[in-house]
Amino acid sequence: MQGYGLTTAEILYRRPDRKWLLQSYLWQNYDLFPKFPKLQEFLAFWQAKLDGPLFSVTVAHSRLIKPADFKAVDGVFRLQ
Repeated sequence: MQGYGLTTAEILYRRPDRKWLLQSYLWQNYDLFPKFPKLQEFLAFWQAKLDGPLFSVTVAHSRLIKPADFKAVDGVFRLQ
């Protein structure tokens, strides 16, 4: 599982009916760093099947799948 982690991509694309208007799409999946094969597959699908041309793709990746971090707290807060 080395290299796998949660990958988030913000995809900006142009609307097919209004080329001057950009719209945002958020994609998330577990993917392999640094080649991102699942993201590459999704972007290839987008370009082949969808009308909105891609403008930009911004990628964020958490490198490892790991257990959640827990932190001890000093007190207990109760909401009524």
